[in-house]
Amino acid sequence: MTNMRQVGNLPPEPTSLVGRRTELSRIRRACERSGLVTLTGVGGVGKTRLALRAAADLQFGYPDGAWLVELSALDQAILLPHTIAEALPLADRTTRAMGEVLAEYLAERRLLLVLDTCEHLIDACARVVTAMLEAAPGLTVLATSRRPLGLPEEQVLVIDPLPVPAAGGDGPQDAVLLLAERTAAAVPGFAVTAGNRADVVRLCRRLEGLPLAIELAAARLRELSVAELCDRLEDRFAALGDSENEVAGADPPWHQALRTAIGWSHELCTPGERLLWARASVFSGSFDDEAVTQVCGDARLPAEDIPALLDGLVAKSILSWAPTGGGERYRMLDTIREYGALWLRDLGEQEHLRARHRDFYLALARRGDAAWFGPDQISWNDRTTAEHDNLRAALEYSLAHPADHLAVELAAALWFFWYPCGFLKEGQHYLERALRSDDTPSRVRNRALWVCSLTLVVQGDAAGGMAWATECDESAGRLGDGEAAVAARAMIMAAAVLRGDLALATALAEAMLAVYRPEEGLTLPALLAWLALSHVHTAGGRVEEALKALEDMSAECDRHGERWMRTYADLFRSMAELELGRFDAAEEHARSALGVKHRLHDSIGVALALDVLSCAAAANGRGEHAARLLGMGQQLWGEIGQAQLGIAAWVAARETSERQARAAIGEEAFLAAFRAGYRTSLDVGIVYALTPAPRP
Repeated sequence: MTNMRQVGNLPPEPTSLVGRRTELSRIRRACERSGLVTLTGVGGVGKTRLALRAAADLQFGYPDGAWLVELSALDQAILLPHTIAEALPLADRTTRAMGEVLAEYLAERRLLLVLDTCEHLIDACARVVTAMLEAAPGLTVLATSRRPLGLPEEQVLVIDPLPVPAAGGDGPQDAVLLLAERTAAAVPGFAVTAGNRADVVRLCRRLEGLPLAIELAAARLRELSVAELCDRLEDRFAALGDSENEVAGADPPWHQALRTAIGWSHELCTPGERLLWARASVFSGSFDDEAVTQVCGDARLPAEDIPALLDGLVAKSILSWAPTGGGERYRMLDTIREYGALWLRDLGEQEHLRARHRDFYLALARRGDAAWFGPDQISWNDRTTAEHDNLRAALEYSLAHPADHLAVELAAALWFFWYPCGFLKEGQHYLERALRSDDTPSRVRNRALWVCSLTLVVQGDAAGGMAWATECDESAGRLGDGEAAVAARAMIMAAAVLRGDLALATALAEAMLAVYRPEEGLTLPALLAWLALSHVHTAGGRVEEALKALEDMSAECDRHGERWMRTYADLFRSMAELELGRFDAAEEHARSALGVKHRLHDSIGVALALDVLSCAAAANGRGEHAARLLGMGQQLWGEIGQAQLGIAAWVAARETSERQARAAIGEEAFLAAFRAGYRTSLDVGIVYALTPAPRP
């Protein structure tokens, strides 16, 4: 088993990087001198691409890796620390301020952080970067932005376009090489020859060496020769510059050459492609074909035409396309999205399209909510995680229109995204904002109240969760909302477990299961009640009663094809088996849960499974195996922020396994194995944990 931890999330390079050796050398030297290096330059000059290559080259000097944080789709400065934490392997499940959590996480690490596209969040980026650098002397931040962050320690490197040859063709050839390479990818067999070299040089000079403009031009060489493309671009250069100034205003955000190249590409699109380009600019981050069809399609843009139009925009480099585990997704570069948004405003459709965007993602959240307790949890996890940026945009639009009363519904319907999918802090943020913006009593608001309580309880804040749950219970009583009343009491029950009030937890759990109707489908309150009863019975020594509750729960989950809570039943059963001294059975159930929890990115479930496996291994005399598992678990609990969620029985079980492992192999061997486990990457560690260890 390797001892190397995960070293980052840098994406693979989609194409080769042409030139830029001098810039890469400057970035490397700047990162050696300063904790903050910012790459600035005009849109489309290649700041992001250069930063990613530099980070890939530098990452081996950072034991804790190089991590990309994409900020272009982030509109709310308050969520900047959350976005950074989500990019890092940081799964904090406490209610501490995220800035404090980040500072603590980074303090002891040597790590490279790439903050990409900071210009719309300059003040927030400056504040957060300052706090991180003060807390973490081993941190280096490499930022990309159209303007500097303005901090004293900042090393600013201006990224210029690629060098272009002189009019006669002599001099640097980087721009020519980029055009030749990208055109050859689009037009197999293309090469710069004596016959077309003068026109290639003329085109690169006209586009001033801007990489994005060159790539847009390369896409047009499928239909035109270089000479024809040059002539058409020359004819349109001034006219397009004037027309784009009319759309963009007196100070457009891009350089004239790039603006002209994008405007020229826009003019050469079909009317349908132009309309789809404008409408698709409403998306944040990436989107799939279902979303673009539902949001952008109408009588002017028939749904059956959209697949061909998407293909056309991909071929013209307006959209990028990528297959993912959840299906095909499309994305626009920021500069191209900005251009589309300008035309969308000019068409007078921006408000209408943003409302349609909100409605689509509200419908998506409702579908996910209804389907979660079924066989498709993994696909819903993947789908909503891929749509994270768009869900944020839909929530922000809903919050900006409180009269529609949809913010509380959307924030509550996404409970499965906030809790099972692991975005508790962000869920709490949006739920509290939605509840403050809409105080009209309703059943929908009641649901948001108990979901907000849920986000706090799972973060270990029993008092805060109890307050929201009590408000929900009182409102449900006034409105005769029996469903919300049961859910509110489930949250009070969960808070009671955290506080160690097992008598109250037992009474509430039994009351909930007494009114549970299997024919009406699985509910979160019933599932939590079974878990609470099993925990109380195990803690009280009534293990057979705990196993009976878990068997009932597992049977119901299996009947519906549900896996997320079913694997919690496996985990709780493994804890009960430990109490009975049936260590092999405990390991079997814990391993059964571990693979699913890892696939669902459930950090608490993974950490609990590792704890149980370490307890079983230590009890069976496999001290080294137990120590490695304890090290892996410690890595996760450190990221979660509250070891064993503060539950006394779980803390005691882990302490017992540590004592047994130390006694079995000695202090020195224990520490060596523990450190090896702590340094292991999570993916490698899961494979190790899923492999039964030989008996001593």
